[in-house]
Amino acid sequence: MRLCINIDHIATLREARGGVEPDPVTAAHICELAGAQGIVCHLREDRRHINDRDLRLLRESIKTKLDLEMAATDEIVKIAIETLPELVTFVPERRQELTTEGGLDVRGHRHHLRDVIAEMHRHEIEVSLFIDPVLEQIDTAAEVDADKIEIHTGEYANARSEREQMELLEVVRAAAKHARGLGMGVNAGHGLNYLNITPFRTIQEIEEVSIGHAVISRALFVGLDRAVRDMLRACRGDV
Repeated sequence: MRLCINIDHIATLREARGGVEPDPVTAAHICELAGAQGIVCHLREDRRHINDRDLRLLRESIKTKLDLEMAATDEIVKIAIETLPELVTFVPERRQELTTEGGLDVRGHRHHLRDVIAEMHRHEIEVSLFIDPVLEQIDTAAEVDADKIEIHTGEYANARSEREQMELLEVVRAAAKHARGLGMGVNAGHGLNYLNITPFRTIQEIEEVSIGHAVISRALFVGLDRAVRDMLRACRGDV
């Protein structure tokens, strides 16, 4: 299971003062040196954290893989094609939300998504869809020719009891198996941390996890390099 680090929160901290530090691009380099196998960033329409300069420098400098989270809007699609990340992940986006609050309604937007995915494929960019672990949505993701899905793990992460968490883990497991059976790759993310990531090692279909908040939060106390290495150990089961 590969670990990709979302660096949006570094940019959020920078924007809190409207200055130039901390620099999310530098953070991405530290994450890679610590062993992260990819860098994730979300270029929002309102540029509330990651901005165009960040994206340009990330594309020019990171050595692993760039996963650009984005809404399927004309402006951001154009930027993605100019930037050529290895992967784009289409996510729902609402200006008032603090963070992405749920999965994409692939079924409701299937015609538009099919066209946008085809455009990405023309430029040799892989496409993932951030969706809830709902079989109908997964079926539609396959229908619109997505290469991968990223399972939204927010409900699992927010479970209030161990029993509820295990029940929701099985929902994620079933979704991952279903997607793999349809020929798509499977990623997962949202709300995952050093503790709740452990059971994911039993879901062989999940190839990659995207984690940001938990790692950046720990980095405040132990440093970013160690925070990434600790999460890698958690993903591998070395702790």
